[in-house]
Amino acid sequence: MRYHTSVHVNAPLAHVWAVLTDVARWPEWTPSVREVRRLDGGPLAVGSRTRIHQPRLPAAVWRVTELAEQQGFTWQTVSGGVTTVAGHRLAAADDGVTVTFSIEQTGLLAPLVGLLTAGLTRKYVDMEARGLRQRCTGG
Repeated sequence: MRYHTSVHVNAPLAHVWAVLTDVARWPEWTPSVREVRRLDGGPLAVGSRTRIHQPRLPAAVWRVTELAEQQGFTWQTVSGGVTTVAGHRLAAADDGVTVTFSIEQTGLLAPLVGLLTAGLTRKYVDMEARGLRQRCTGG
């Protein structure tokens, strides 16, 4: 399963980046995340691990695999034979930032998991995009 969506945020790049990478506060702005616990200290960096619990899904530990300051980050989780990779990309524009959220599941059981959870996954990615825009613009 693959899915991506983009949202335009009328806010400075540095602000959008700060909100997006403060993953411990995601439950404040997206109902797709119930609980977040960073498993290490400091700013988000390659190798950082975060335990996330989303409604209707088991908790998962996500590990940052790629991070470019104010450009984006990718993290992944592995569970039950499925690797899920989520990307968060920022592109500056004259009037703000375009943020693209993506998710991809691979592995032996990915087709079955995708069949069972694709609708919920797409819904949560869309909620995160809308929530980020609202959090950064105040509206």
